[in-house]
Amino acid sequence: MDGTTSATPDPDAPLLMGISAFARRVGLAPSALRFYDDCRVLAPAHVDPATGYRSYAPAQEARARLLRGLREAGLALPDVVTVLDGPPERAREVLERHRGALRESGRASDAAIRAVLNSLPGGPDRTLIVLGGAELAGAVRQVAPAAGRDPAHPVLGRVLLEFDEDEVRLVATDRYRLALRTLRPASVTGPPGQVLVEAPELLELGPWAARSAEVTLTAGPAGTPLLVRGSGGAREVAPAEGPYPAYRDMLAAMAALPAPVHRVVVDRAALLAALGACGEAAAVALELGPDRLRVADTELAALCAEPAPVRIGFDPAVLAAALEAGVGPDILLEIPAAPRPALVRSADQGSFTTLVMPVAPPPPGRGTSWNPERTGS
Repeated sequence: MDGTTSATPDPDAPLLMGISAFARRVGLAPSALRFYDDCRVLAPAHVDPATGYRSYAPAQEARARLLRGLREAGLALPDVVTVLDGPPERAREVLERHRGALRESGRASDAAIRAVLNSLPGGPDRTLIVLGGAELAGAVRQVAPAAGRDPAHPVLGRVLLEFDEDEVRLVATDRYRLALRTLRPASVTGPPGQVLVEAPELLELGPWAARSAEVTLTAGPAGTPLLVRGSGGAREVAPAEGPYPAYRDMLAAMAALPAPVHRVVVDRAALLAALGACGEAAAVALELGPDRLRVADTELAALCAEPAPVRIGFDPAVLAAALEAGVGPDILLEIPAAPRPALVRSADQGSFTTLVMPVAPPPPGRGTSWNPERTGS
């Protein structure tokens, strides 16, 4: 939450800044600061007990800027914590290993593409939306795989595209998970509205849109095709019909729930690999312990403050699909009390939300070295 504390200022106390002001000073988004607070990496100096507003002290700027620099260099969050709080020799080891990995991977930043604006004249019943082509393609890649494939529920095989003067939202769900990505368009001209699109057709559009610096979407009256124009020409996307599930009600219900019971931060690629090693299993238990996460026979380094082991079950294919749609090296899993869906979050893409329903965990196997006292479902 953004804001400042309401307490009476103490002339001898350090001057505190609200989260927005602190974010501007250190170059981190407020959503990233909230993420790092939830991960217990960068806690605010003060949290107003009445409003929940976070405030930060000037003395925290150095840590925040170092945290930002390490994240920009691609370090996983557990390694960042080692550099920030561990002994110097361990920090040097982590940094040298990461630098070597970067050299081997040969990553290079993509050059920025000169923006090209192609717009079509529209009447009062049409809405023109200007978006970054790569941004739209990324949103499609994240959201469309969450659409359903059950012929008995054809509406779940579609992606909802909503737009108003401030946002463009892409939503997909198959009843077991829900993906939502919010985009900030360069401009929106016309009335708010929505379009339902078949997921496969939208997936075909994504790579085409990525070739343009900007794309212009023209949405007309209900039943008319969505026209997408980019530097490579124009394409029409046929609209689908049917009432879409009330996803806002689900998000509102999640927001009204108490704080998550369990939190764990883990390397996204490592967790994906561990889930992939589970083969065709219908359910796998994630076992949370102090700064570790076990998936079947694989133990992963993690940021986790559980005082006692906890087991939560997931369908590995469903959880893996949610992880594959994420952005950045680290994933934060926020798990409420059963049987509520878990929230998959990323510090690098605060506008992308994925909900994943847990399942009953399998019984502990011989490959498990922990003896959990509690279970989740």
